[in-house]
Amino acid sequence: MSEQLCRWGILGAATIARKNWQSIRLAGNATLVAVASRDIDRSKAFIDQCQAHVPFPDQVDAMGDYDALLARDDIDAVYIPLPTAVRKPWVIKAARAGKHVMCEKPVGVTAADVEEMLAACDMNNVQFMDGVMFMHSKRLELLRERLDDGESVGQIKRIATQFSFCAPDDWIAENIRTSSNLEPHGCLGDLGWYTIRIALVAMKGQLPQRVSGRILTEKARGDSPQAVPAEFSGELFFEGGVSAGFYCSFLTEHQQWVHISGSKGSLAIRDFVLPCCSAETSLEVSQPVFDLNGCDFVMEDHSRRYAVPEYSHSHATSQETNLFRQFSALVLSGRIDNSWGKIALDTQKVLDACLASGRDGGTLVEIN
Repeated sequence: MSEQLCRWGILGAATIARKNWQSIRLAGNATLVAVASRDIDRSKAFIDQCQAHVPFPDQVDAMGDYDALLARDDIDAVYIPLPTAVRKPWVIKAARAGKHVMCEKPVGVTAADVEEMLAACDMNNVQFMDGVMFMHSKRLELLRERLDDGESVGQIKRIATQFSFCAPDDWIAENIRTSSNLEPHGCLGDLGWYTIRIALVAMKGQLPQRVSGRILTEKARGDSPQAVPAEFSGELFFEGGVSAGFYCSFLTEHQQWVHISGSKGSLAIRDFVLPCCSAETSLEVSQPVFDLNGCDFVMEDHSRRYAVPEYSHSHATSQETNLFRQFSALVLSGRIDNSWGKIALDTQKVLDACLASGRDGGTLVEIN
C-alpha cells in the first residue's frame, strides 16, 4: 500500500461514479488506478469522458473484468456502484481480495445480506462504508451541536423528512430503479435510505422499536417481473415517545428536507442530501413566541441561521470529497472503524421492516 495515497478502483461505470471520480481526484490523499466494466469499451468511454473533465495526472486503466481489477496488487480500495441486487457477491469478493470497500446504497437486498458483507470485511480486516455523502458534511457536526445543546430544540419529539424528485415517463420506463431484478426497493432504497438515515442520526443511532410503511404507488419498467415502490411513506416509533415520519417518491418534484421538533424549538434543513449551490451549508433553528395582548394575537418569529463554510459540490471542501478523503485516511491509517458498518446495517434493518409493513398493508413491524 502506498504511504501517501489510497489507490482506488471502481467496479462499474454508473452515473454516480462520475461524481466520485472527481471526489477521488480532489481528496488529496487518494488516486484512481482503474475502472472496470463488463464491457471494456464502456470503461474506456467512461474514463475518456471523466478524464476530459477532471483529469488525473497518471493514466487510469480501463478493464473489462471485475475479477481482474480485484486481483491487482496496486489497488487498496474499491468503490462499488453496481445495482443493489448484484452487489453482495462483489463486496464479498472485494473483501476476500483484501480491498477496502465503499459501496452505494441501499447496501443490500436484506439485512441478512449486509451482515454477510460485514462479516467478510471483518474477517479480512478491511474497512466498509456506504456512500451516504451527507454523513461527511461539516453541517452534520453543526446539527449535532444544536440538538445536543439542550436549548435549541430541547427534547426531540418529532422528526419529519422528505426526499423526492419527479421522474419523466421515459425514466420510469427505462431506469434500473424501476426494475425489481436490479433495484427491488424502488424509491424506498434509492431515496428512503437517506430519510431513514437522517432520523437515525438525529436519534444518535437509536433504532426505532416499531415501524409502519405504506406503498402509495408502484411502477415497473417493461422487463421488470414485479412493480417496485415509486412513492412510499413510513413511520418510525422510538422509545420515549419520539416518532419520525418520512416520504420518498419518484413522482413528486425535488424536495430534500428534514424538520426536527422538540420541547423548546425546531431545527430545519431544506437541502440535507444534496446541498443547494453555495459556498456554505446551513440550517435554521426556530423558537417562535406567541404573544396574546387583549385583541392582539401575535406570533413572533425567532429564527436563527447557522452556517459552515463548505461548498455544495465539485470542491475540496464538499461532502462527497470529504467522504473519499475520510475513507482514504482510514485505509492509510491501518485502523478499522466498525461504526460505519453498524449504521449501514441499522439503516437496512429499518428499511427492511418498513418495506415488510408496506407489503402487508401498513401493519406495525417490530425491530429486534
